[in-house]
Amino acid sequence: MKKLLNTLFVSTPGAYLCHEGEAVLVKVEHETKLRIPIHGLGGIVCFGQVACSQPLMGLCGERGVLISFLTERGRFLARVQGPVCGNVVLRRAQYRLSDDPVRSAAIARAVVAGKVANARTVLQRAQRDHADKSGQAELEIAATRLGHLIQELDAAAGVDSLRGKEGDGANTYFGVFDHLITAQKEAFHFHVRSRRPPLDNINALLSFLYTLLVHDASAALEGVGLDPQVGFLHAERPGRPSLALDLIEEFRPFLADRLALSLVNLRQVQGKDFEASESGAVTMSDGARKELLVAYQKRKQEEIQHPFLGESVSIGLLFHVQALLLARHIRGDLDGYPPFIWK
Repeated sequence: MKKLLNTLFVSTPGAYLCHEGEAVLVKVEHETKLRIPIHGLGGIVCFGQVACSQPLMGLCGERGVLISFLTERGRFLARVQGPVCGNVVLRRAQYRLSDDPVRSAAIARAVVAGKVANARTVLQRAQRDHADKSGQAELEIAATRLGHLIQELDAAAGVDSLRGKEGDGANTYFGVFDHLITAQKEAFHFHVRSRRPPLDNINALLSFLYTLLVHDASAALEGVGLDPQVGFLHAERPGRPSLALDLIEEFRPFLADRLALSLVNLRQVQGKDFEASESGAVTMSDGARKELLVAYQKRKQEEIQHPFLGESVSIGLLFHVQALLLARHIRGDLDGYPPFIWK
């Protein structure tokens, strides 16, 4: 249980939420573990086997407190809201902002800055942790280039220009990605990013992890009342979760790429876990997929200091925190969107 940005996150299995007067109570095995005045809450997010009393739902509906239910793995299930809710106002503000090229570019700039900064940190940490490995000069050059690219973002006038900068950063980063693979080089070698379909083992690993990120980001955006389909950096297309794709950019290097590298370098997945079809598409075995999902869930349980909040947050809650920060910016409560930048 944790309260962040006036939102209560409850993930304790078997927890029961009810109210006593104007206070929300969280009980576990009939013992009250937490008591929070409802006027201090803007939302409640329940993960997994967490129950809410009907009277509490009614009280939250009257007070405009949004209750969201997600599975233990973070898949969005449902949202309970009263007849008067800021969700409509928030989404209308989101749609207006997406049609404003200047304000859209400001959010897109923050998203790209977070992605490039975190990619640079991944390279710098690799230099520090694997100073005895080959490719150090290439990693240093790439990290320097990414640093310059961050400074160039302020001069990018519009979203199209920012997309170009994001592409330059991705090319620089993935141009040295193979140097980050320090084990099983015969089975896991990286030449170029291939997506649909992935054409080698490491790309298959990355694509699956990026899909998990989109899943978690979409659930977080739904939970705060934003429309995952309407983004600012990624263009809108039918069925495309553009805002979720925006949100995961800052998490790609920090969470997905680092996890993929750990699984390979620690030999938790191996070449035999992948198979290429006649078309060249590479897929993972069920066993490897299960290993990856377990590792992903464990990584999400780790704690990290949030750079903007200054509080310790589990990695799995970062999607929800960033969605809340984005919603606050869209509502006008924050001057800008603060991306998650890994230190």
